[in-house]
Amino acid sequence: MKLPDLDTETIDRIIEMAWEDRTPFDVIENQFGLLEKQVIALMRREMKLSSFQMWRERVTKRKTKHLEKREFIAGKFKSQNQKT
Repeated sequence: MKLPDLDTETIDRIIEMAWEDRTPFDVIENQFGLLEKQVIALMRREMKLSSFQMWRERVTKRKTKHLEKREFIAGKFKSQNQKT
């Protein structure tokens, strides 16, 4: 999968947001322009295999990573580093 050229700081921030349970992929897309598939490809490229597998298992079970699957709307957490 083709990924845009990103600096190290941006990659680190995307990885941080991807690990956060309450940060949906939609926010990463809005802030960095990466689709969920691209975030997955980035995580696969940047992480050790065991860490990537642990992250994928964790994300797959989280409703909070997808806005349309969330059971709540009000009271969502917003990181100070999150732009939108």
